[in-house]
Amino acid sequence: MKLDAKSTIEAGKAILGIELGSTRIKAVLIDQENKPIAQGSHTWENQLVNGLWTYSIEAIWSGLQDCYADLRSNVKNLYGIEIENLAAIGVSAMMHGYMPFNEKEEILVPFRTWRNTNTGRAAAELSELFVYNIPLRWSISHLYQAILNNEAHVKDIKFLTTLAGYVHWQITGEKVLGIGDASGMLPHRSDYQQLFCRNGGQVRQSDCFERI
Repeated sequence: MKLDAKSTIEAGKAILGIELGSTRIKAVLIDQENKPIAQGSHTWENQLVNGLWTYSIEAIWSGLQDCYADLRSNVKNLYGIEIENLAAIGVSAMMHGYMPFNEKEEILVPFRTWRNTNTGRAAAELSELFVYNIPLRWSISHLYQAILNNEAHVKDIKFLTTLAGYVHWQITGEKVLGIGDASGMLPHRSDYQQLFCRNGGQVRQSDCFERI
């Protein structure tokens, strides 16, 4: 039997989708037929810090909290009930960018967003190396540019992910990405056995960063 919106929420059958966009964080509840039944949002803006566009970790979590609080408030106003259980949660976010973490799961540099265009040399060299267009915004461009710049944090990288991957990891404990998000990190082709890294001033195949 088809449930109305209120009954869907009360039965814990609603699905929550969260999107962290460049100017807004959005939360949408849908029913079992994928129809929106409630929503919430939070407005935010990136910050230019040391010449690079970023969102702080604090801004990410305070924004998510405010967005979800807005959704809860709207559900209360629309249906007179609270959200107590959900059937599923999905997270998406602005693609690309750079979030490197060390062995202690501490972020090594502020989140570098897709807006940053300081990766020109890395993108050009990687495009030639892969014989494939590697955009400035891709995570691999950010990583290789950090290597080219001899940035101190590179030696401590244990894990690299996107914003969506980070939020999913913090919520579930799982370090995973969907193929859509992963394709904004590096090229995905079956004949790429390994990524590449810089060694002794030369770019060569390496086991530094294995195929994911």
